[in-house]
Amino acid sequence: MDTLTSMRVFRLAVDLKSFAAAARRLDMSPAMASKHVMHLERRLGALLLNRTSRHLSLTESGATYFEHVRQLLDELDDVESAVSQSIAAPHGTLKVSVPVWMANPAFVGVLNDYRKRYPDVTLDIDLSGRFVNLVEEGFDLALRVTNPLSLGPALIARPIAPVTFHLVASPGYLRSAGVPGDVKALSRHTMLGYSMLPANSALEVEGPHGVEPLKFDAVLQTNNESLLRLAALEGMGLAFLPKVLIARDLESGALEAALTDYRFFGTRLYGVYRHRKYLSPKVRTFLDFLCNDARLR
Repeated sequence: MDTLTSMRVFRLAVDLKSFAAAARRLDMSPAMASKHVMHLERRLGALLLNRTSRHLSLTESGATYFEHVRQLLDELDDVESAVSQSIAAPHGTLKVSVPVWMANPAFVGVLNDYRKRYPDVTLDIDLSGRFVNLVEEGFDLALRVTNPLSLGPALIARPIAPVTFHLVASPGYLRSAGVPGDVKALSRHTMLGYSMLPANSALEVEGPHGVEPLKFDAVLQTNNESLLRLAALEGMGLAFLPKVLIARDLESGALEAALTDYRFFGTRLYGVYRHRKYLSPKVRTFLDFLCNDARLR
């Protein structure tokens, strides 16, 4: 039995906490995956995993062996990746998790141009809005608005573009309700709320007179920015939305920005991926494409 394959099975079974899941990923039977780990245990003369019908856990010896195996396999993959990058064009399926608000014309334009440049890459884009586990769910990359310091040592966050928000409403709403003159006036307006920015929480915005508190009651609360955009277009009220999602609406006049001398929720979009010395060509080229495209700014 090939020991290197057995090491890969062991590492994946620990990462996924399941022989069955590791077997599916490696296209083998669960029984064969279990045999690979038993091969390592016989070779080492030590029990690596505690097994029950529903749970796997590392023994003390297994935890020590796992850390060395993970480092060895990562280094081997890095060497192979470094060599393949010099001779291989990007290819295969690129599985990416992105925020819901990335379903916008600018991002679709980037995807289209990337595919024209690299036709051998198939794109699998997840828009569920979940905070996915890159390792357990097999994602190559996640685009996240996040604090990179919170990710831990196993993940890398590469900055892609700033994410700016505008306070917007339809022209009809603003004619009917009036244009707010300052942030305090929002308490008298019909507001559409984003669940990640709960109403009446300790939010602050930077305005012409410095930092001011932001408080409002929302008649509609949702975690989906695309729904907020549609509600704003319908004239339901004012909403805070990412610039990249509403750029065409602002250009066409379908939405109008209010309080443009305020700075709302400035943050940044990151490309998050597993800590590796060498990225696969498909991930590296896609990240480069995103970072260099002005449409996402």
